Amino acid sequence: MARRSGNCMRCLLIFSVVSALIVCGPVLYWKLKKGFVGSARSNNSICPPCEICDCPPPLSLLEIAPGLANLSITGCGSDDPELKQEMEKQFVDLLSEELKLQEVVADEHSHHMHVTLGEAKRVASQYQKEAEKCNAATEICESARERAQELLLKERKITLLWERRARQLGWEGE
Repeated sequence: MARRSGNCMRCLLIFSVVSALIVCGPVLYWKLKKGFVGSARSNNSICPPCEICDCPPPLSLLEIAPGLANLSITGCGSDDPELKQEMEKQFVDLLSEELKLQEVVADEHSHHMHVTLGEAKRVASQYQKEAEKCNAATEICESARERAQELLLKERKITLLWERRARQLGWEGE
C-alpha cells in the first residue's frame, strides 16, 4: 500500500510539473527571448528614441454622435390619444398572446406529465407482476427443496437400516 501511495505521489508530482511547464513555459520563453532581443537592440541602437507627440485624445462615441447614447425616447406619442390607444391595444394583444402561449405550454407539459405517469404506472404494474411470479416460483422451489430434504433423510435412514442388517449377516463393507 505504501508503494502504491508513493507511485501515486510521484505521478501527481510529474503531472504538476508538466502542467506548470505547459502553462508558464510559453510566457517564460517569450519573456526571455524579448529580454535577449531587447538587450541586443539597446546595444546596436539604430533608430532614434521615440519623440513625445502632442496628439489630441481620441474622440469618444458620445462626442461623435450624442444622439446614439439614448435611443429610447420616453415621450414619443404620449400626446396623441389615437397612437396611445393603438399602443395599448398592441400591448394588450401581446399580453393575451403571451398568456395563450403559456397556456399551450402548460397544456403540453400537463399532457406529457400524464403520459409519463401512465407509462410509469404501467411499468410498475408489470414489475409488480414479475415480482409476484418470482415470489411464487421461489415458494415452489423452497417447498420442493424441503420435500427433497425430507426424502433424503428417509433414504438415509433406510440405507442405515439395510447396512446394519447386512453387517449382521456378515457383510464387512468397503
